[in-house]
Amino acid sequence: MSSPLPLKKKKKKVFTKGDKVETCSQDDGFQGSYFEAEIISNLIKNKTGNLYVVQYKNLLEDDESGPLIGTVYEKEVRPLPPKITNTCDGFALYEKVDAFDKDGWWEGIISGKIADSDYYYVYFDYFVEETAYPISSLRVHQDWVGGKWV
Repeated sequence: MSSPLPLKKKKKKVFTKGDKVETCSQDDGFQGSYFEAEIISNLIKNKTGNLYVVQYKNLLEDDESGPLIGTVYEKEVRPLPPKITNTCDGFALYEKVDAFDKDGWWEGIISGKIADSDYYYVYFDYFVEETAYPISSLRVHQDWVGGKWV
């Protein structure tokens, strides 16, 4: 009798130099936000995961001399989400969306629509704030779970 084959562990996504990604931050005031970046290098790989150096697409150094470069943990990185074309008449009330503001994507909920326009109100739970955005600054919210977009 032969021994059973070992179960394959699902591999985590390992990013490489040049990959376009989004990073999140758990810093106060930045919860629920994602910022586009490019992987510059993979610093270390150990039992706690990978550590990456990224160059941000829209964030600048404090002196505005160039794009911000930072170090992020593997758990703070995800691939760019696929574009979902909103084929209906826009967004539904209470639909989860991401709004582009302050150089990043911020998770919120559609709380209303301005009549006869393409502007929607988005409510941000964490900030207890509501702001109007044109549909061009909104995207369908997606989560990166277990290596898949849901």
